[in-house]
Amino acid sequence: MTIACGLLPVLQPDEHDAEYELSDYEGARARWCPGCGDHSVLTAVQRLLTAEQLTPEQTVFVSGIGCSSRFPHYLKTYGFHGIHGRALPVATGVKLSRPDLTVFVVMGDGDCTSIGAAHWIHALRYNINMTVLLLDNGIYALTKKQTSPTTPQGFPSNTQPNGSRLPSLNPLTVSLGVTNASFVAQTAEWAPAHLYATLREAYHHRGLSFVRILQRCPVYSAAVYQAAVQDPARIALLTHDDGVVVPDLEKIYKTQVAHDPHDLDAARRIAESTDHIHLGVLFRDPSRPRYEDLLRVAPRTADERITLMEAELDRYAV
Repeated sequence: MTIACGLLPVLQPDEHDAEYELSDYEGARARWCPGCGDHSVLTAVQRLLTAEQLTPEQTVFVSGIGCSSRFPHYLKTYGFHGIHGRALPVATGVKLSRPDLTVFVVMGDGDCTSIGAAHWIHALRYNINMTVLLLDNGIYALTKKQTSPTTPQGFPSNTQPNGSRLPSLNPLTVSLGVTNASFVAQTAEWAPAHLYATLREAYHHRGLSFVRILQRCPVYSAAVYQAAVQDPARIALLTHDDGVVVPDLEKIYKTQVAHDPHDLDAARRIAESTDHIHLGVLFRDPSRPRYEDLLRVAPRTADERITLMEAELDRYAV
């Protein structure tokens, strides 16, 4: 549902004693194509909400436009399905006005890295405490196969039928180059255990968590990551004490790279590497300043919010 964030109710800790089940977070039936990687991401998110016992009325999903941006419709939480490229400023407004809420942002590669690129850069710099998911299938899928900024060079589309002319934009190197970025990770929808573990790490980070999720579109860009899906040797797992650890995956992905996620220079080298697709936490620094802490935003009571809203509406009385 689309909501005005000022109307969200505040539940006291003792108002809900029963344990939430997975079904408590399941919204409308997802209408993505069969085989779409969005299904895997949705399942991982629902598992996370259940494991963390997040109160639906205290959880908000904000999205822009695109296949992945239908995400809020498929969850039984509050949601805001915004306009193209504007998910991050909407989420920022929600979090600054209601710091007591848990905020997730879901965007596609076109939504985030093209029309929303300026918001993406400044959201990383502001480092507000929310979890940001970039579902990257390397194509504009909702509008039927146009080249996006992350489309691999040479990959044909309806806008560039002879192949994408430019090298693709790398969301990891861009994010790691932004002043005050505090958490950057990469995972893949075809590795659900790693996907879930990465989302859990991102959720527990204090600050803006940016997670790039490599994702296949079975209709328009299945070939983009198909080689990596079929050949585990193309994947390298980042191993570290302070990051994503999924022991069972080591049997599948035998290439492992020891990495310290506090080392920004090492994170940038890994992000630029083309020898493997690296999965894991590239960078984490919870000590970096958060904009809401600098503003000292304090949660308001329900009565205070109603009073402020009525005062604002009174300005327009005729």
